[in-house]
Amino acid sequence: MADNSLESRRSRGRPRGWHDKTEQNTIKSLDRAMQIFEHLSDDQGKPLSVLADELNQSPATVYRVLVTLERRGLVEFDPATQLWSIGANAFIIGAKFLRRTSLVDRARPILRRLMEETGETANLGIEKGGMVLFLGQVETNEIIRAFFPPGTLAEMHSSGIGKALLAHMPDSQFERWADQAKFTAFTPHSLTHIDTLRDDLALTRKRGFAIDAQERNLGMQCVAAPVFDMSQFAVAGISVSGPTSRVSATDLAHFSAAVTRAAADLTRAIGGAPDPVWSVVQP
Repeated sequence: MADNSLESRRSRGRPRGWHDKTEQNTIKSLDRAMQIFEHLSDDQGKPLSVLADELNQSPATVYRVLVTLERRGLVEFDPATQLWSIGANAFIIGAKFLRRTSLVDRARPILRRLMEETGETANLGIEKGGMVLFLGQVETNEIIRAFFPPGTLAEMHSSGIGKALLAHMPDSQFERWADQAKFTAFTPHSLTHIDTLRDDLALTRKRGFAIDAQERNLGMQCVAAPVFDMSQFAVAGISVSGPTSRVSATDLAHFSAAVTRAAADLTRAIGGAPDPVWSVVQP
């Protein structure tokens, strides 16, 4: 009886041959559409001709896909600039995913406490496609504040959360990331050389937290710490961000202690186990 029940549940969720992932079991036009959609999401605001060239597809094909996605609100077209961008409905769908993710749910009260303790904006982010994807934020009430709404992507080498994750990334994964990284110089403080970044990551591992010292935006500083899963893999990062007038070097001990406590709380909340080296914080 139990086996029949299990088989019944399977039949409602997937057809026979569901394990067949070969090309014959895919919808080529849908696959092409998703390729265009994902490419646009990586670098928004592009004209049709540029998209077609970058994807090596005909403008007519790309245009049909974009118009179809536009009808669903997944992309938008600006007649004034003739540029295509990701649409609002893409965020709405993504937000539905975030609502079912236990990491985000469990982080919310922890981020709230971190913001109240430090008086600065608290953030949650993960690595996604070699970038930092911000999943959650609790903003401070201060007029001047950091702003990273859910769905924002940032380069890892110039992000506090990004460097906290890179510092605990397996060597093979780090090397693959480094081969693709652009090391953009956003400010004079950005770490644009792999050797300089390696030194910074070694210090991050030693003290237990990462610092974005005006490396992404002048006048803004961030302190971040990693969140670990049950396998001691850094799956997320928590940070506080604010202007250097408030998040200053003299207050680093206060901010780093608060952030590492919050990261440890979230690690425990998701059933994780902190890295033995990371757990000995040295502010």
